[in-house]
Amino acid sequence: MTDQRPWLKNYPTGIPANIDAEAYPCLVDLIEETFDKYRKKTAFACMGAELTFDEVDKMSMQFAGFLRSRGLEVGDKIALMMPNMLQYPIALFGALRAGLIVVNTNPLYTPREMKHQFTDSECKAIVIAENFAENLQKVLGDTKIKTIVVTSIGEMLGFLKGKIVNFVVRNVKRMVPAYEIANTVSFKEALKQGKKFKMESHKGNLDDVILHQYTGGTTGVAKGAMLTNKNLVANMQQIRAGMIPFIQEGAEVAIAPLPMYHIFAFSVHGLALMSIGSLSVLITNPRDIPNLIKEWKKYPVSIFSGVNTLFNALMNHKDFESIDFSTLKVSVGGGMAVQKPVAEKWQQITGCFLAEGYGMTESSPVVTMNPIDGTGRLGTIGMPVPSTEVRIADEHGFQLSAGEIGEIQVRGPQVMKGYYNRPDATAETIVGGWLKTGDIGVMSADGFFRIVDRKKDMILVSGFNVYPNEIEEVVAGHPKVLEAAAIGIPDDKSGEVVKIFVVKKDKSLTESELIAYCRENLTGYKVPKQCEFRDDLPKTNVGKILRRELRG
Repeated sequence: MTDQRPWLKNYPTGIPANIDAEAYPCLVDLIEETFDKYRKKTAFACMGAELTFDEVDKMSMQFAGFLRSRGLEVGDKIALMMPNMLQYPIALFGALRAGLIVVNTNPLYTPREMKHQFTDSECKAIVIAENFAENLQKVLGDTKIKTIVVTSIGEMLGFLKGKIVNFVVRNVKRMVPAYEIANTVSFKEALKQGKKFKMESHKGNLDDVILHQYTGGTTGVAKGAMLTNKNLVANMQQIRAGMIPFIQEGAEVAIAPLPMYHIFAFSVHGLALMSIGSLSVLITNPRDIPNLIKEWKKYPVSIFSGVNTLFNALMNHKDFESIDFSTLKVSVGGGMAVQKPVAEKWQQITGCFLAEGYGMTESSPVVTMNPIDGTGRLGTIGMPVPSTEVRIADEHGFQLSAGEIGEIQVRGPQVMKGYYNRPDATAETIVGGWLKTGDIGVMSADGFFRIVDRKKDMILVSGFNVYPNEIEEVVAGHPKVLEAAAIGIPDDKSGEVVKIFVVKKDKSLTESELIAYCRENLTGYKVPKQCEFRDDLPKTNVGKILRRELRG
């Protein structure tokens, strides 16, 4: 019988085939071990303020005490709703040490989306940035939330810097709409109150759910993926295993531009890199490219993670190439497909290979990674991380051979327990122990995987499957194109045809010029029949292009 894991022979030296998913009985044990190991080192930085591992340890314990003093019990849910700032890791680790289940919440949610997530997860507490409290006020009466911590962007930045930042945010940029919510507590006041409450960290079991991470999943309405101690500890070790042979523990500096309420940054920066003593520089607003570049220049950055649109935006900023890239060892792309022209240009400018990975909320999230030592392959999502099986299956669930296109399916210790209160959706998504990702992919003979596209985004032209990722990559390769997205639109003759939406890099670009370029690089039925130029494309907070909004 042939080896079902052909990628093993291509693992770089030092990366194990398997990890011990049960090495720690709970995530809190691993976190506290990290605090003890790196106590004097800086753990997180934001807007010039820094916290050591020791400070995060003590403050998170104070926050845990505050939560318990408010009557919150083991298993209760707490929403964390803020951009990247120093309050986030303190609140995260404090909630876990109090035995609560964390519900990460996108601050840009509308009141309707907030109401759904808070009621569906049955949250009883929340930490929210004041910028978004107005929306909370609108739905609070429909939820079970009683403990409310409202924090400001400047609250943990020191007295003078904090006052200046808050003045600008509140009075100059007017980013804090008026709100009235009774019985709220500031973050610093919560720490002060919690300091008086003595308690021991809650130590849970491997199968205890500690995180509800909401996702549209592969079907329907947003659902809470239940991630356990085992899921998150396993994925931390899987990520670490892929990096440790090539980096120095306790000595790396990572820029964290992606929001930590998103599972990618949560697991990579909030957990895995933290657990090897890295300093994570938190970027509060990743869309502010000039400020991101300014922050990068302050530190000897060795690790950078992002999404395709962020890499592209950085490289098209006039100041990007003035950064000193001599310390950059690792660049990781996830969250969406990294386009080959973007990855090639990144390596050309920075001298660092852009290693694309792949994952889902339901898998904690990392499933595959390209080797970060430069031996990875552009255009692929790499090989499965240790202790993970990945296969390509047909619509009946039968495994396909190398080179055949089908659904990517995953089995490993990082796969979620299921969707909260949705057994039917869980049964549809996890079948026979395999997580059905809804992504279409292909595996090479030696075990490298490549994503073709999402099932739901596939375009059917006269019976032929057309994958938007392929079209977008070709269009993005045109020197006058900044960004592109492709969708299918109805057509009387062929069922669907391809339409592209393009943001120009060069204003002289015309539709006829671009279509002609596509004809040179795509077979006939894949060539876009319509082209619409736009000033920008709709994106999620993480930077994924929203094709569904383009479809209307």
